[in-house]
Amino acid sequence: MFKVMRSFALSLLFVVVTSVAFAQHEHHEGMKMTEEPKHKDTAAHDMPHAMSHAFSQSLPMNRNGSGTGWLPDETPMYAWMKHGDKWMYMLHGAIFLRQNFQNMNNDYLRGGKQFDAPTWMMGMAQRKTKHNGLFLFRVMMSMDPFTVGGSGYPLLFQSGESYKGVPLVDRQHPHDLFSELAIGYTQKINDDLDISGYLSYPGEPALGPTAFMHRISSLNNPDAPLGHHWQDATHITFGVATLGIRYKKFKLEGSSFTGREPNEQRYDFDKPRFDSYSYRLSFAPSRHFILQASRAFIKLPEEHHGEDVNRTTVSVIYAKRLSQDDHVTATAVWGFNEAGDHDSEQSFLAESNYQRKRLSVYGRYEFVEKSPTELNITSITADVLPIHALTIGSNYQVGSWFGTNTAIGLQATFNKTPTAITALYGENPVSMELYLRVIPGIMR
Repeated sequence: MFKVMRSFALSLLFVVVTSVAFAQHEHHEGMKMTEEPKHKDTAAHDMPHAMSHAFSQSLPMNRNGSGTGWLPDETPMYAWMKHGDKWMYMLHGAIFLRQNFQNMNNDYLRGGKQFDAPTWMMGMAQRKTKHNGLFLFRVMMSMDPFTVGGSGYPLLFQSGESYKGVPLVDRQHPHDLFSELAIGYTQKINDDLDISGYLSYPGEPALGPTAFMHRISSLNNPDAPLGHHWQDATHITFGVATLGIRYKKFKLEGSSFTGREPNEQRYDFDKPRFDSYSYRLSFAPSRHFILQASRAFIKLPEEHHGEDVNRTTVSVIYAKRLSQDDHVTATAVWGFNEAGDHDSEQSFLAESNYQRKRLSVYGRYEFVEKSPTELNITSITADVLPIHALTIGSNYQVGSWFGTNTAIGLQATFNKTPTAITALYGENPVSMELYLRVIPGIMR
């Protein structure tokens, strides 16, 4: 327990110190930026023709994350929007048409190569009522079952879920056809206070940061994080009920949800159990930052491991608009799983994306502790294996048609193999991906 508390405290200290440092920098440098807003906070009611946040009429739509999570107010939005007389609609998503080479310098000992197309899309509709109410309907889907296949795509050192009764190892599982079918209602008490409810089947509980596919810092990376099942894997769970209260810059939430992750049948709807719970505190110290800390008890998340998990996460997300077409975003996440009587496992992620007109440069560093069992290794007795991965990539926008951006990109991932499993993975595996990415254009 001391180890857990020490790690949690260090991560929280990192978040606070980083936030203060950036805030001080912006205080001194912000006046040099011609695009800097005149007011520190821009509420939705100051922009009468804009869609508000999905769970608050007093917040801008840019703060919308996945589930009920938050993103910084200066997060750029890549989406299509339509305004009706009463309803407002928004659609966003991404398609990556790519060739994937995993562990190419070690003759694909573990890994592999595959041509596929990871996808996701989300549609949202919302409307206000006469008595300060706000209704939300949201659908999220993925074509992964068709464009990636039942066994997912090769991703070195990845683990989680299964295919044909066998745990997936060195592969990322495909996402379900339906990832979210949600309704939400928020009652505005005043500009500083909201009370909201969220019901979804499937959906996302109040646990962890905004899921990776919704973070602009990972917008250009086709791969799920290796620490996905330590940080934000509950973004698809069949049965979620969340109650939240926002007061000024803080939001406190609690969820009851189904702990078991989706089964292998990617087109069906799993049995709702509501056997797990989570709570999360989010804080928006400025337009540029979102901090969150969360804790959950998850009942038997992995079908083939048979262990309950206590998960703790701490994260900070940063976004800065440099001009209308230029921005920088970054995310740091610490996730910690406690399960059974074996050693607990930590994960850390730091990722960033820099957009300069048509050119994007991005990167992601990950450290994850995984047991030999999770990597389907029976020849060693180590409690945990330290996994390191560094991804560096870039893409260039080659066209923009009908509000849709198309870019060509290349990324490389460098892994450090634990000495005990070098015979299985080779020395310092290198992976590469070449892709064509299609997303909505940035909203202006």
